[in-house]
Amino acid sequence: MKRNLTKERIIRKKTDIDAIFKAGKKYSFSCFKLLVKDNGLSYSRFMVIPVKHFGNSIERNKIRRQIKEIWRTHYEDVRPGVDCLVIVYNTCSKLNLTYIEKEKSLLNLLKVGGLLKA
Repeated sequence: MKRNLTKERIIRKKTDIDAIFKAGKKYSFSCFKLLVKDNGLSYSRFMVIPVKHFGNSIERNKIRRQIKEIWRTHYEDVRPGVDCLVIVYNTCSKLNLTYIEKEKSLLNLLKVGGLLKA
C-alpha cells in the first residue's frame, strides 16, 4: 500500500462535504471536531477545514498540512469505508500545541469516534 495521500483519499466534492455535515456523526475533543460518515467505498477519505477566523493563511495552511500528515502516517490504522472531516478551531493556535500534542489529540478523537482498528 502506498504511504502517500492520493487524490482519491481526499474529499473534494461539495455534495460529499454537505452530506457529511448533514448526516455525519460528530465528535469533539480539545481543539478538533470530527465528523464521520460511512462512504460505501473500500477506502477511507479525509478533509481538514480550519474555521474561518483561524489566524492568517500561513497558519491555516500549516495546520492543514500537519493534520494531513498525521492522517497519512496513521491511515493504515483507520478502518476503511468512512469519510472523515476534521474541523480545527482557533484554540489550537492559542494553546501553542506541538505537533506531537496535536497528533495525540487527533488520535484520541479517532479512538472516541471508533475509527481506529483494534
